[in-house]
Amino acid sequence: MQKKWWFRLLMVLPLLPVLAVMVMMWAPWRGEGPALLPPDARADFVLIEKAARRLTLLREDKPLKSYNIALGGAPLGPKQQEGDSKTPEGRYVLDWRNPNSKFHLSLHISYPTADQHAAAKAQGRSAGGDIMIHGQPNSTKLAAGLLEKLPGDWTDGCIAVSNAEMEEIWRTVPNGTPIEIRP
Repeated sequence: MQKKWWFRLLMVLPLLPVLAVMVMMWAPWRGEGPALLPPDARADFVLIEKAARRLTLLREDKPLKSYNIALGGAPLGPKQQEGDSKTPEGRYVLDWRNPNSKFHLSLHISYPTADQHAAAKAQGRSAGGDIMIHGQPNSTKLAAGLLEKLPGDWTDGCIAVSNAEMEEIWRTVPNGTPIEIRP
């Protein structure tokens, strides 16, 4: 009987670090992230700073909250054509939203402008489109809460935040909100 007890203990010991990490991730005492914006908060401008990997919601030129972002896989320079994995630069409008996106919610950026479309067409290329601010991919691993966000720049030119952050941005930013994307 004594040998079985020690054998079981030796089998469980290697699993203790994994169990400790899981408890820390999901325990209610681990603390909350940054404070949520009040439910009635409304942004009237969105600023993206690509080099800083930051999205800032503003109201009357005052920051409401900032978020860390992921960009396209080739983030330096402005988007010039479809498939270049660049995030556009310039002034646009968040003109519509998609609650059924393949990512967790998405807000559409009005890229390309008429000038950007014409410049790409003059070179025999498509300027691309469907540039969004969105959450994480709707995959099992992310949906199960095992990851908060994918690391690094991984989008095809969109701006990505965590799912919780996207939910806050979604309710705070109405359609028609101007957005500026800086280098």
